[in-house]
Amino acid sequence: MHMTKTKILAAIASLAALSGCISLGSEPPEQLLTLTPSATIPAGGSAEGEVSAALAVQVPSVTQRLNVTRVPVTTSDSSLAYLQEAFWVEKPAQLFRNVLAETIRAKGNRLVVGGGELEYAARTQLSGQLVDMGYDATSGSVVVRYDAVLEGEGGTIRTRRFEERISGVLPEATAVGAALNEAANTVADQVAEWVG
Repeated sequence: MHMTKTKILAAIASLAALSGCISLGSEPPEQLLTLTPSATIPAGGSAEGEVSAALAVQVPSVTQRLNVTRVPVTTSDSSLAYLQEAFWVEKPAQLFRNVLAETIRAKGNRLVVGGGELEYAARTQLSGQLVDMGYDATSGSVVVRYDAVLEGEGGTIRTRRFEERISGVLPEATAVGAALNEAANTVADQVAEWVG
């Protein structure tokens, strides 16, 4: 019995000593940023139609500067930083795609599908590149820039660049996050009108 207590105390002491050596990561941020669609379908809203006539909204491609959960800050034509204490809940491309799909659903006359096999069965595909979704320190503004590609039936392709810039934004996580949400929704509204 005494030997068992000694082993238990020795194990506890070694775990306590080891805990000072191991770091399981930095402290989590106080808050995470996200994008919230300003146009949504009310509860109980529905749509129906042929899957072949549906619109699939793809996650846009991004360059490496946006392929992270940080908010990029343009400090000059050739340099980049990330906004301190500003972290997305998930990567910006996925957040933007969610706002885009929900806005098109709410404002358009299309059946919008996403995820799984239905996404690939739709004959109309909206894809593109999220070129910018960050803060421009030189002008004190946020910018969301999206190059849309709409591929329709028969292989027809239409492209268009959408951009929204909001000036007078302080370089703080909360202010930048709110302004990016507003800009992303404005771009999504423009895309929904263009798609029809």
